Parts: sequence; structure tokens; C-alpha cells
Amino acid sequence: MNFEIPSTTASENRPPRQRLLRSVENSLIIFALALMVLLPIAEIVLRKFFHSGIAASSTLVQHLTLLVGMIGGAIAARERRLLSLSTAISFFRGGWRTFAEIFSGAIAAAICVFLCAASIEFVTGSKRLGKVLAYGIPVWTIQSFLVLGFAIIAARLVWHASNRWAGRLATLLLAGGIVAIAFWSSVPPEKMRAPALLVLLGATVLGAPVFTTLGGTAVILLWSSGETIASVPLNHYRLTTNPTLPSLPLFTLAGYFLAEGGAARRLVNLFQALVGNVRGGPAIVTTLVCAFFTSFTGASGVTILALGGVLMPVLAAARYSERNALGLLTGAGSLGMLFPPCLPPILYAVIASSGGAVSISMEDMFKGGFLPGLLLVAMTAAWGIKQGKHSDEINRTPFNGRVALAAAWTAKWEILVPVVALTALFGGFATPVEAAALTALYAFFVNVVICRDLKMVKDVPRVMTECGLLMGGVLLILGVALGFTHYLIDAQIPDAAVAWATGTIKSKWLFLLALNCVLLVVGGVVEIYAAIVVVVPILVPLGAAFNIDPVHLGIIFLANMELGFIAPPVGLNLLLASYRFNKSMTEVTRASFPMLVVMIVGVLLITYVPWLTTWLPQLFKH
Repeated sequence: MNFEIPSTTASENRPPRQRLLRSVENSLIIFALALMVLLPIAEIVLRKFFHSGIAASSTLVQHLTLLVGMIGGAIAARERRLLSLSTAISFFRGGWRTFAEIFSGAIAAAICVFLCAASIEFVTGSKRLGKVLAYGIPVWTIQSFLVLGFAIIAARLVWHASNRWAGRLATLLLAGGIVAIAFWSSVPPEKMRAPALLVLLGATVLGAPVFTTLGGTAVILLWSSGETIASVPLNHYRLTTNPTLPSLPLFTLAGYFLAEGGAARRLVNLFQALVGNVRGGPAIVTTLVCAFFTSFTGASGVTILALGGVLMPVLAAARYSERNALGLLTGAGSLGMLFPPCLPPILYAVIASSGGAVSISMEDMFKGGFLPGLLLVAMTAAWGIKQGKHSDEINRTPFNGRVALAAAWTAKWEILVPVVALTALFGGFATPVEAAALTALYAFFVNVVICRDLKMVKDVPRVMTECGLLMGGVLLILGVALGFTHYLIDAQIPDAAVAWATGTIKSKWLFLLALNCVLLVVGGVVEIYAAIVVVVPILVPLGAAFNIDPVHLGIIFLANMELGFIAPPVGLNLLLASYRFNKSMTEVTRASFPMLVVMIVGVLLITYVPWLTTWLPQLFKH
């Protein structure tokens, strides 16, 4: 994966047409995110003081999420930052690397062409219905961004497959040949299913983006079964316009404003003043700050990138070995995933409730995840404290109340961020989307207006574009993954899984053990958002069959996904730590292994001590 942000100088050297397109895309994503913040805020104010609202405000915000997803995906493709499952291509050199790039790029581009064709079919059918979004805007005009987005991504996948025109031409010809075979071959589609899936698997291993793997699988399975592939963009549209889903980009935007400003430095200073003087204090600081940031930035790896440069010197100064510091930072980078307002619990509630078998609110997910989240934070901090034996040799300054109060006063605006988010989320005066918008606006004012860490003209557009890029990549995965899930449900895979599991496994506790083993593997090889969309519809009926509390089942799933961030072979935190600290994957994996063991113990406790999850939801039951 490539996490580097292209330099300003590089963008200035682009041809004028490329600079214009770049400017238009960036402006559109900024405008869409700004509207997503302002419309819900206006709704809160109008409802509170004027007992009125903006017509179709929620619907507009939901469709802006689709806009952010497709434009952000195009920007991610532009910057070569579409998430891939495999980094195998890094082991190739010379002609083999050229072949791998052209092959994976061509397959990915061909998949995008199929998704574009499916989107045209979907939008054409929608246009005939004549539905209006609001203010006379036809729904199909917004849906057309599916067509435009997939077309632009396909073109950019071809362009980036090689730095030479000959390589790009070879990629284009190979992609075109694949499309031609699919549309005009005399071979029956059902006979092409296995070869097509094998080719897609090869492209995935060589670095094709995750969304093309999932979208390609869905397209191949539907097409070879004689079903319309238009169901893929249809499900993409349904997911991205889900009433709750706008919370994801809005809370992520709040997290980006915090991560890009001076919040990290102020919070580190605060926690150091409070606990930095005790044995293992730097480890406690690391776990608390990482948990705070991850709860706002989501399971995106931003925590390691944003805090690595701040926290590594703190641990080094406390005489933590480089290996222990690297392992602690890598493991702590996903802490906070169970705390509000983190994105995966929100998405889990959306997907688990979409089938109708169970109804889970995001509030219950956050209540259920609070104690398990604290457990994982405490266990991580405890391991860090144990490794901090050498910090006893340092002449530490005794705790100073004045210094702590001064640090707290300096970080007062950051301390209030979770208060604002939780009050809005659980206070009853705002919907989840409005709470997310309020949090994003607060984070904006703190970093731009009050603390002035970010400049309005220079920094804010960059931060919002970066947020849109991340959400574009994520929403692409979510949308096409739901198309794959549609096939699984249509093929009655969940029913077959329930029948097999209940017929083979008789014990609820044995089932949970087997579930943890499977989810550990899934978390180590599948991107978390794709795993939620694909696995949860199969998991929910299994949990019901074994009479497992749906919130408990959700927290078990998410805890395993959190564990998957440091699970080899492709745990996201392993990749990001390797990139951020310039270490080999082998070195990072070895350093993180003790944290992996600690997290496994924590997940088992969460699994087999249900009251950790169920107590708070039952205590505050409506």
C-alpha cells in the first residue's frame, strides 16, 4: 500500500488539464463535506428555536455521502492510494514487477468497466421511475456519480499501471480484451466462473485494490449465475444512502481536524503531567492518547501516522527498548475502536439491523463496547508498565499539581471533544448524524478558530480532501462488498452456515471458540469495513441460532477485528508501523507479537465473560 501524500511541487508540475481536474475534484469533495456538516447543524438550530426544519435535509445528506464516496474514490485512485490486500508486488523486480503491475492494473480496470456498465443499467432504470430527490433534483442525477466515479477510477488504474506509454497501452489492451471476452464470448458464463475467479485471485495477490476484488467477485458470481450485475450498484446506492451512514465521514472529519492540529501534542503533555512520573507512565500515556484518537479517526490507521512521531521519542526518553516501543505503538494504534464515536460499531449496527432478523442501535453497541474497550486499554497499559522497568532508573520529577492543571487548561478544548460528541449522541436532542456534524464543527472551530493550529485557506482544504480520500476508499469497499453479500444471501449461504454449525457444533461455548479462530484469520487478511459488510450478515443468524446476545456477538466480532490489526500477514497496523518507522514487516511483526498475545487474552475474556458487554446496555435499557 502507498500511504504517501503527493507533494505540492509534484502537483504544480502537472499539465494544466490535470491541475484543473484535480482542483475540481478537491473542490467538490470539500463542498460536499461542508454541506454534510452544515445541513444537520442548521436542522438542530431550526428545530430548537423555530420548530421547523429544512425540507429533505436528511435525504440530501445521505446522497451527499454517495457523492463523497465516488469523488473520494476517484481522488484515492488519482493519488494511487486505493487500499490493497497484498503487498506481494514489492518483492518483484524488473520485468516481473512490470508484468505484475500491468496484470493487476488491467484486471482492476476491467472490473471497474463492468461496475460502470452495471451502474449505467441501474441509473437508466432509476431514470425511468422519475423520482425526485428534493427541490426538483432528479434522483438519477446523483446516482450518475456511480457511473462517473467507476469510469474515472478505471482510467486511472490503467494510467498508473505503468510509467511508460507502452505499459499503459498493454494494460488498456488486456483490460479491453477481458471486457470483450465477457460480453461477446460464446462460452457459457457458468463455465467461465472458475477461471475468472482464479484470474481475479491472481490480480489480488499482485496488488489489485480491495474494492475490485470484492466487486469483481460479486460481478463474476452474479453474471455466471444468470443474474443482473446491476444489483451491485443498486446495493452500493442503498448502503451509501443509509440514514445512519453519514455519521462515518462526519466523525472521521472530526478526527482528521484533531489529528492534523496540535491536539496530539497537548494531550500527550496532559497525560504526561498526570501519569508520566510513575513507573510505566509513558506506556499509560501512549495507550490513552492512542485510544482517544482512534475513537475519532476510526479504524483507519491514522492514529499511528499522526502520533508515531510524537510518542516514539517519549518512550525512547523513558528508556523503553526500540522493540518494546515499536510493539506498544503498533498494538495501541487500534485501541479505542469500541469507544464512541468510532466508526466500526456504527457500521456494525447498520449492517446487522439491515436484514431485519435483529435490531441493534449504535447506542447499545457503544454501551456494550465500553467495558470491553476499557479492558483492552488496561491490559495494553499493564503490558507497557511491565516493560517500563528501566524507567525506575530515571530521576523522575514528583507529580506537580500546578503543572498538571496548566496542561489540563492548555488541552481543555480537546478534553471537551468527547463530552460534545457523547452529549450529542446520547443526549436525545440530536440524531446520530447531527451529533457527528456537531462534533465535526466543534473540532473545526477548536483547531481553526480557537487554537489556530490549522490555517483556513492553506490547511482546511487539504485536511478535508484527505478525509474525503480516506472515506472514498472505504465507501467503495463497503458498497461493492454489499453486492457480494447480496449474492451470498440470494444463494442462501447464511442458512446453509446455520444448518451446518448447529448440526456439527452442539455447545455454545465451543461455537464461540471456533468463531474466534475464524475471525482472527478474517481480521488478519480482510479489511475491517469489508469484513463487516460481508461477514456480519452470515454471523447474525449464527448468533441467533446459538442464542447469543446480539450486542455481545457484535462486540466479539469487533474485538477480533481490532486484534486483526496486528495479526499477520497483512494486519493494517503492521503495514502502517513498517511505513511510519521505516522498519521491515518482519521486524514490526516480531515486536508486536507480545501485544498480539495480550490482545488474544483480552478477546477471550470478552467472549467468555458476557456481562462485560451486556451489563451496561441492560442497566440503561430504554
